[in-house]
Amino acid sequence: MNRNLMDSFGRRIDYLRLSVTDRCDLRCTYCIPRGFKGFAEPENRLTFDEIERLVRIFAGLGVNKVRLTGGEPLLRRGLPQLAARLSTIDGVTDLSLSTNGTQLARHAASLRNAGVARINVSLDSLNRSRFQRIAGRDALPRILEGLKEAKAACFELVKINMVAMRGVNDDEIEHMAMFCVKHGFTLRLIEAMPVGDTGRSVKYLDLQPVRRGLQARFDLIDGVMPGGGPARYLQTADGQFKVGFITPISQHFCATCNRVRLAVDGTLHLCLGQEHQYPLQPLLRGGATDAELVQAIQTAIAAKPERHDFRNHPQKIVRFMASLGG
Repeated sequence: MNRNLMDSFGRRIDYLRLSVTDRCDLRCTYCIPRGFKGFAEPENRLTFDEIERLVRIFAGLGVNKVRLTGGEPLLRRGLPQLAARLSTIDGVTDLSLSTNGTQLARHAASLRNAGVARINVSLDSLNRSRFQRIAGRDALPRILEGLKEAKAACFELVKINMVAMRGVNDDEIEHMAMFCVKHGFTLRLIEAMPVGDTGRSVKYLDLQPVRRGLQARFDLIDGVMPGGGPARYLQTADGQFKVGFITPISQHFCATCNRVRLAVDGTLHLCLGQEHQYPLQPLLRGGATDAELVQAIQTAIAAKPERHDFRNHPQKIVRFMASLGG
């Protein structure tokens, strides 16, 4: 099989974000609308066998980085077993997980043993009452316990994902940085994206001034990190603290986009900020051969758009973030 999955703009696609569920036990203000009931029915979710088959095909096409996402992926029963299956696939060299951390204390060791090398934990505040206002649940103590177990499990890297929101938690960024310094975590600051009504309701914060402020405060220099994500990193001279900036609005990274997203129902989404998609589940359940699935994936990748329209058309995306794994 040709290990070279290229889109029409010459970008090599080597990173698959794989949503195993669209359900979540939090209701963060920028993500799932509170009271939302329209989640995928269990029979419409890809089975573990279907997921493994698709990942093998993607790996044969040169995709070597796979990230398990949700919703909250640890709500999917048996996820460590799926991780173990995926980690042994030839060509998959980087298996990682994004989580909100509420279930992490129970699963950290089994995930590490299954071959998950790196984890990203969403954490928008270290203030318990503020966290509850953002996330809709008093879950901060459970997340901090999960981070403790993650350290004990010795993942290669633990990143803290903080969505920076003007007038909500922007006064806490330096405190979060100090928390990450103390515990050896990498901080990633993320600009809120106008995905769905929830995403558009957030007061946008430009991270460029924040970047300059942290650079001066911690005497940071340019840095790099493993993984296929879009963050641009700064670090201390000794490399002990690193902070990444994901800036889809103020400084987009579309020219180097190397990723696609597979939703829980098998729909392949080609851009977070566009509606381009390709349904793979009908092929999987309709008896398609591997060769036919390869052709479908290559056809989909050829239609990957050049960039998103978050600035010019922020109202364009009506789905919510958790529906395709962020």
